[in-house]
Amino acid sequence: MTETAKLLSGFSAFREAYFADSPELFRALHREGQKPRILVIACSDSRVDPAILFNAEPGELFVVRNVANLVPPYQPDGQYHGTSAAIEFAVRDLGVSEILVLGHSSCGGIGALRDLARGRPETREFIGPWVAIAADACSAHAGAREVEQAAIRQSVANLRTFPWLAEREAAGELALHGWWFDLETGSLWRLTNAAFEPVDAGTRETSR
Repeated sequence: MTETAKLLSGFSAFREAYFADSPELFRALHREGQKPRILVIACSDSRVDPAILFNAEPGELFVVRNVANLVPPYQPDGQYHGTSAAIEFAVRDLGVSEILVLGHSSCGGIGALRDLARGRPETREFIGPWVAIAADACSAHAGAREVEQAAIRQSVANLRTFPWLAEREAAGELALHGWWFDLETGSLWRLTNAAFEPVDAGTRETSR
């Protein structure tokens, strides 16, 4: 079976589940439009799909994915800003009440950032300038996990540079979160103040 044949097979299963067996959900989404309450800014990594990770139904999450789940600072300069456009739409048009920056272990984008910080020559046209958004996080931390988590902190801080977003947070209308998912152990970590702590009580490891 080819890769596209797998996709078509999956689409058939999707149609069976949502249009043949339970068509009400998509009929409502078509009729009423989307009303997600949370924006998830996640990595493009194929191993970390927010909808699968959080067992979400269609219409529950507004998701923007990019290399290393980064948020650039507010910079309305007329250039191309895909992530910023998604944030603007989610906050100002959809009126989401929460934003989650979701990072993960073994992130290739953060690996590229660490390579650049170690002086390795840049071999890609777009990845290097993009991951440089988190350059300050990388310069202050050495290990991969530390940089991945520091980059989440940086992205949460960058969210607050968007004035209309900061206003909603200050008014108590919007909450910001930073989470980190460990691919090896399946544990989820949450940014609390300046440290990451495990979400589930069964995780005994402490953030390093």
